[in-house]
Amino acid sequence: MEQLRIVFMGTPEFAVGILDAMYQQNYTIVGVITAADKPAGRGQKVKYSAVKEYALEKNLKLMQPINLKDEGFLAELRSLEANLQVVVAFRMLPEVVWRMPKLGTFNLHASLLPQYRGAAPINWAVINGEATTGVTTFFIDDKIDTGAMILRAETEIGVTESAGELHDRLMDLGKETVIKTLALIQSGNVHTTVQDVDDDIKTAYKLNKENCKIDWSKPGQEIFNLVRGLSPYPAAWTLIRNNDEEWSVKIYETAFIAETHNLQAGTVIADKKEIKVAVNDGFLTVLSLQMPGRRKMSANELLNGMAFSENAIAL
Repeated sequence: MEQLRIVFMGTPEFAVGILDAMYQQNYTIVGVITAADKPAGRGQKVKYSAVKEYALEKNLKLMQPINLKDEGFLAELRSLEANLQVVVAFRMLPEVVWRMPKLGTFNLHASLLPQYRGAAPINWAVINGEATTGVTTFFIDDKIDTGAMILRAETEIGVTESAGELHDRLMDLGKETVIKTLALIQSGNVHTTVQDVDDDIKTAYKLNKENCKIDWSKPGQEIFNLVRGLSPYPAAWTLIRNNDEEWSVKIYETAFIAETHNLQAGTVIADKKEIKVAVNDGFLTVLSLQMPGRRKMSANELLNGMAFSENAIAL
């Protein structure tokens, strides 16, 4: 049985959970690669990735290359003499990197491949109202999330579950799946499955301002799923026009009530306790939201200090 010497690559909190599981299982981690530091927030303070924070805490060898084809970086990577690379929520690797270790490079992806290849698989599974999702380990090839699969593990998605809640459960499922994958590779008992080529494959597109905006003309259940699929980050948003003011508002939690009415989609109805927005097949009750320049709060908290006009509308 070959001793594994692992280089780990990842950036966000999701990746930290997997790295920590490997560390706790006493695997030999000879290097950690993560994103370069970047300024963030109003003060533009330099922000470390979650993986960097963890690597520093555990005193692991850390690299933050800007260019993955840089000769200096490649020489340093070779010098670690890793025989396996594990990738979780990182960027696309050049062939010279993923082909380097003898035992290959495998990725943990937070979907049941081949479904939801791409940048935001957890969000899109919820947005699209899926009943199940999961995680997949696969050997990296020259395309995005298309390589031969090693293991898959499935879980149900709760009907009101948010992307944030699902993220945490998939991280735990991912830990188990990566540890099982490492054991298979170490024992030489890996059997892979080639991914299907199917016209019905759904893509996990990168999230942006446009696809996070609420379209109030859509069915209420679709809007409900969009909101929970983007909560807590990056959050669904809408413009609200209130008299001569217009606000960009983030919405984190809603409840959908199917009901017949004759109001225009987007009409805002608010009293001292509740905010509802009309959609064609009912109402979305807004449970938590964030107004410009203010903290996230419940609708009830917001209504303690402000009122909406009778002609308020969500656009």
